[in-house]
Amino acid sequence: MSGRRLRDRRFLLVLLILAVLCSAGIALYLNERNTRQQTRELSLPSTGDWVELDVTSQDIDAAGGEMTLYVVPVPHGTLAQDPDSGTFTRRVDITVRATTRTELRADPGEAATPKPVSANLYDGTPTDYPFDRYRFEVLFSAADATGAVPVGVVFGDADPFFVVRPTGTPYGAEGTVFEGRVSRARSTFILAWFMIAAMWALALAVLAGAEVLYRGRQGMVWPSLGWMAATLFALIGMRNAAPGTPPIGSLIDYVAFFWAEGIIAACLVVTVVSGSRVEHRRRVDADGPTAGAGP
Repeated sequence: MSGRRLRDRRFLLVLLILAVLCSAGIALYLNERNTRQQTRELSLPSTGDWVELDVTSQDIDAAGGEMTLYVVPVPHGTLAQDPDSGTFTRRVDITVRATTRTELRADPGEAATPKPVSANLYDGTPTDYPFDRYRFEVLFSAADATGAVPVGVVFGDADPFFVVRPTGTPYGAEGTVFEGRVSRARSTFILAWFMIAAMWALALAVLAGAEVLYRGRQGMVWPSLGWMAATLFALIGMRNAAPGTPPIGSLIDYVAFFWAEGIIAACLVVTVVSGSRVEHRRRVDADGPTAGAGP
């Protein structure tokens, strides 16, 4: 009876651990979702007439060193026909200085539509995955027929693989400097660490299995060899499925992937060579008495 109670307690402990892990996962998800849905107001002007630029980051390409920003101009004060329409009363030209100089135009009587703008990523390298970080800088300015128009930035983060931490600094009467830091999202970190742990766990499992076969002189155990070969190629698919498609030669490769593939390949070769020798000796021992017998 005591043994049954002990098993029941262990079962309840396992269920409790699973419940805690699932709850922690849900809490992390909700925290990241709520953080991403928040918008940040950066360097909003205090004057009545100004242009709000709703900026959203999407399609961050770390390998290409480029980030795509979608910009929507929104008028305020006398620039807007009414507070909620988003329609300009007069023409406003918006200049974006980033990777290239881009001109956006808001015509009177029309509501502006999202326009893509490319920003250069610098001060980082994609081979540091998943710890790579980058910086960017964009200058926004606006002007109408009377001169410069103050600019404010409202930022939203929409790329699921990266987190953007922006800042906005007024740039005199010409506009606003929009800059910040880009790093991998929390979910990418968690999955990358899981992949590193899984690669090492599978490699050590294959090593343990190969050691049992080698010391036991069990010959060619085909199911075990098939499992080792399948693990060797399965790790390639796992590595290629890493979020953000890191280039070959990244930190994750030198920390786990290259070593795991080398260990598994070596174990497979050693097991095959050892097993073939054992099978050969068994064949010789089995054929020896028959070959040595005479009439």
